[in-house]
Amino acid sequence: MKRRAVPFRLPALAQDVLLGLFVAVMQAQGSAAKPPEVGSRSLAELGHLGYVLLFVSGLVLAVRRRWPVPVFVTTALVSLAYYAIGFTDGPGWIALFVALYTLTAYGDGRRSLVIAYAGIAVLTTGWLIAAADIEPAAAIGWVFFRIAASIMAAALGESVRSRRVIAAEAQERARQAERTREEEARSRVDAERLRIAREVHDTVAHAIAIINVQAGVTAYLLDKRPERAREALVIIEQTSAQALHEMRAILGVLRSPDNGRVPHPGLGQINDLTAMAREAGLDVKLEVGSSSTPLPSAVDTTAYRILQESITNVIRHVGPTRVTVALDYGSDALEVRVADDGGRDASDDGASASEALPGQRAAIGGSGESGRGIIGMRERCGLLGGELTAGPRPCGGFEVRARLPLVPAAAVRP
Repeated sequence: MKRRAVPFRLPALAQDVLLGLFVAVMQAQGSAAKPPEVGSRSLAELGHLGYVLLFVSGLVLAVRRRWPVPVFVTTALVSLAYYAIGFTDGPGWIALFVALYTLTAYGDGRRSLVIAYAGIAVLTTGWLIAAADIEPAAAIGWVFFRIAASIMAAALGESVRSRRVIAAEAQERARQAERTREEEARSRVDAERLRIAREVHDTVAHAIAIINVQAGVTAYLLDKRPERAREALVIIEQTSAQALHEMRAILGVLRSPDNGRVPHPGLGQINDLTAMAREAGLDVKLEVGSSSTPLPSAVDTTAYRILQESITNVIRHVGPTRVTVALDYGSDALEVRVADDGGRDASDDGASASEALPGQRAAIGGSGESGRGIIGMRERCGLLGGELTAGPRPCGGFEVRARLPLVPAAAVRP
């Protein structure tokens, strides 16, 4: 495999040193080669002062990027001294133009421009005074050339600086946009992960709670009442099949976005939910109001999941008891309430608590610690802009109450 050629580039300081030497030699050689003007001094006069000034103005460019203002001031003073003494008018202004360009190109904008144009004004005054008695008179055109070239050098440097700033800002905006896209993508992934986690929790927790109770019933009645044990096994089979069906629908989106998805569970399945709760030993009282308009899908699914999780919690932490499920359809919100009467001292058939079925005793003895269920219900309500309260009732038992707005503040995926 061929190695990619890397272009060789000198460091900035080395480039400036070479530039300074080149300009110094060019100024000195060009001014010496020019025929002497009438009344002008030779570069060799005054101890070769003309050569010294030309070399100084050129060599100082070696540090032009590090100290642009001092370099410009130095070249400007050298230029004023050179023409005030009256040395021949040659290309001794090259270093000044490079210094002006550097001042505005590598400066800080407004301050650099003020220094540059103030310096040009001083230079213009000095050059015009020095050229007051120039002969022939047409030679004053070189003075105006130096003035125009100085302005152009400063303007060119400012243009380069502006382009550099615009390019840097564009790159920063591009980096910011990329970071924003990554954050948005990460946020969408987190939101989808949380949604799937809630769906999996609601589906699995409810099914496992029902299966746990019915498995205890089966183990207890297998020898004494086999027909009742057979009914419990059928309930376990139906519950597990439904849970697997919902799990496939939930996890199907992780395999392919085109995977067929069943409709999300909603309040249309509330009768099936309460029937399963009764099979688990709960005495469910259903109070459903009337609604003139269909519920939004997000509200419908969220209400069902809250009912499912609340009933599951009763099965797991309380056991056989009376539960009231109420749905109140308002003009702007749906009120959901699930209240239980707390643990009983006897089972439904009159047996004492010590004689309750094993699965029911496990439910009665469940931990009262709150897990992810109530947190998940609050998150669901929060996504719709609703509120959820959960806590013990004054008369005993536990109550979950949720208010779900029918017109959420933002579109929400169920």
